[in-house]
Amino acid sequence: MDSSQRRKPHPLAVASHYTIKNDVTLQVGPCELFLPEIPKNHLQLVVTSPPYNIGKRYERGRKLTIEQYVDEQRTAIKLCAERLRPEGSICWQIGNHVTDNEVVPIDVMLYPVFREVGLVLRNRIIWHFEHGLHCGRRLSGRYETIMWFTWPGQRYVFNLDAIRVPQKYPGKKYFKGPKAGQYSANPLGKNPGDVWVIPNVKHNHVEKTNHPCQFPVELVERLVLALSNPGDLVLDPYIGSGSTAVAALLHNRRSAGADIVPEYIDRAKERVQMAAEGTLRTRPMHRPVYKPQGSITVAPWHKSNQPDLPLTPVETLND
Repeated sequence: MDSSQRRKPHPLAVASHYTIKNDVTLQVGPCELFLPEIPKNHLQLVVTSPPYNIGKRYERGRKLTIEQYVDEQRTAIKLCAERLRPEGSICWQIGNHVTDNEVVPIDVMLYPVFREVGLVLRNRIIWHFEHGLHCGRRLSGRYETIMWFTWPGQRYVFNLDAIRVPQKYPGKKYFKGPKAGQYSANPLGKNPGDVWVIPNVKHNHVEKTNHPCQFPVELVERLVLALSNPGDLVLDPYIGSGSTAVAALLHNRRSAGADIVPEYIDRAKERVQMAAEGTLRTRPMHRPVYKPQGSITVAPWHKSNQPDLPLTPVETLND
């Protein structure tokens, strides 16, 4: 979507308790206490990245057993599902829990919980990014997953045209048949598929805040545009620094969320206010991933003897 189609600057009031009239509701406290304020059949879209059970401040500084963690997530998932519209969606963006160099895929652990409440998986989206910790005894993690669930049937909202991406071969034509000679590509672009390459929020990212595990606004924007319509309510039960609320606001959706850390809610309020005023900087959707250029892209062991020696195909691929 072009930035000109985003919400125009407008004054905004942020509430701390939910009512149907609120544009934005941000509450300090656990989602288990906040969600009952929202009536059933009110949520069009839930987008969240829950705690990964690694002892962060927003996890009350504790690490649970796997069983305790799944039970805690079950409570939140059930409360969300009870408030989800028949045409609504839940997107649970999650990574891995790592203990003693053992990787536990959290999405695999939580999938049965969503099935327990009657939801069905539409896509398991791979979010790929290129920066993160470098591991010494296993391959470095460079992806997380987004599990997209809806109720059974075909009633769910899916606005594919709103999230199409540029075609790889826009000038390609049909070779034979009744459309021979006509362009075969959709003029609006192609389906983005289930592998999304979007930079993660690190120290030099334009959206970086005080939250240690922030996800990018453009990741949420794609889900908001595809799975909701203007005026709908978008919930993030673990809202952190407010990326979900920002994405919802930018595209004329209402939002609600909670977090147990007061400083994160304060930052979320600042960000949505700035978004409402048109002063918040975010990474634009569809901007290509940055590719470094110049001398930094040439290995020093190539520079020493042959300064202009190009990288081999294998080395280029591995970069």
